[in-house]
Amino acid sequence: MAKKKYKKQLLISLKSLGKSEHLLLESMTNLMLLGELKKSKIEFKDGDTFSFKDNIFDYSEDKNVRKLAKLRRKMLTTMNKIVVKNKFKDKEIKFLS
Repeated sequence: MAKKKYKKQLLISLKSLGKSEHLLLESMTNLMLLGELKKSKIEFKDGDTFSFKDNIFDYSEDKNVRKLAKLRRKMLTTMNKIVVKNKFKDKEIKFLS
């Protein structure tokens, strides 16, 4: 019984980390939009889409964005290690996709 509770708590932790990671990504994107993209006079209108690779943040002129990107990578690595070590099934961690 204790093992089930432990696993359930790990899943709750992963869910929290997943939400935090998403908020961090959103924040980094907003910082880029407010800083570098504005400086370059790149503008978006409602409904416009913008796609990029994750490593765009590693090359940011803003050291805060680079530090947040490093933190996010560490979070993702840690989350992945927890999933692998505890042998979670895809259906158990579907919320991370």
